[in-house]
Amino acid sequence: MTHQDLSITAKLINGGVAGLVGVTCVFPADLAKTRLQNQHGKAMIDCLMKTARAEGFFGMYRGAAVNLTLVTPEKAIKLAANDFFRQLLMEDGMQRNLKMEMLAGCGAGICQVVVTCPMEMLKIQLQDAGRLAAHHQGPASVPSSSRSYTTGPASTHKRPSAALIAWELLRTQGLAGLYRGLGATLLRDIPFSIIYFPLFANLNNLGFNELAGKASFAHSFASGCVAGSVAAVAVTPLDVLKTRIQTLKKGLGEDMYSGITDCARKLWIQEGPSAFMKGAGCRALVIAPLFGIAQGVYFIGIGERILKCFE
Repeated sequence: MTHQDLSITAKLINGGVAGLVGVTCVFPADLAKTRLQNQHGKAMIDCLMKTARAEGFFGMYRGAAVNLTLVTPEKAIKLAANDFFRQLLMEDGMQRNLKMEMLAGCGAGICQVVVTCPMEMLKIQLQDAGRLAAHHQGPASVPSSSRSYTTGPASTHKRPSAALIAWELLRTQGLAGLYRGLGATLLRDIPFSIIYFPLFANLNNLGFNELAGKASFAHSFASGCVAGSVAAVAVTPLDVLKTRIQTLKKGLGEDMYSGITDCARKLWIQEGPSAFMKGAGCRALVIAPLFGIAQGVYFIGIGERILKCFE
């Protein structure tokens, strides 16, 4: 195995480990984001408290299994692809060139969507199940806009599984069913990567240590948090559209959407411009530590250490 092969393998391991650790830490906030983006309520704390009370602690981890399974290849592809494109476009990625950094980020965003789209599709159905159960049990006469976040007891409805949802989608709609919302996912992930990777690289470079040959763990972590939260908030409107489009089952009085334009139009007319920023706080709380952890683990070089054990 060549040194280059080892480097690529190490990057894949680093990305995978980072994804697993990060998702485990921030998943409850991600669940709150999905549920808030699919309804008229606005309170993240209310959402989390009622979810925990009605569905238990593990209710806040609905959909975590599919995310933990697929986040390893997703983060591995995203981080390794960005490194690959930086080296391809920027002479080993050493010099600062904003246009090339943005182009490398764009390439990473396009590559990761192969895993991201079906992962998010399945995750959203599982995360929203508790809210929908309560929505269908609630009084039909009460409009959703007048209710705060509600959720139903886990025992009152059958819990869906990722495997069952995936099988139904494949059986009824083919592979296209799992890739519903592909356009919206690309519209979110490409701008996110274009903002995130150059911003992280420049922030991280401020703490570059000549002796160590890289920034410290603390600096990489902080750079990942700052860059992640900025990019996350910036693309929240696109994330709201993606979540709405990928949610297959709707609550009482909730719209179906034929595409991105239709979703944006209905959202603007019925809920106003502020609806496009739903879950922005949750999203920042999810993405900031997720990418902080990811970049910290990535720069510690866990992959390299694991590979050394097999030499």
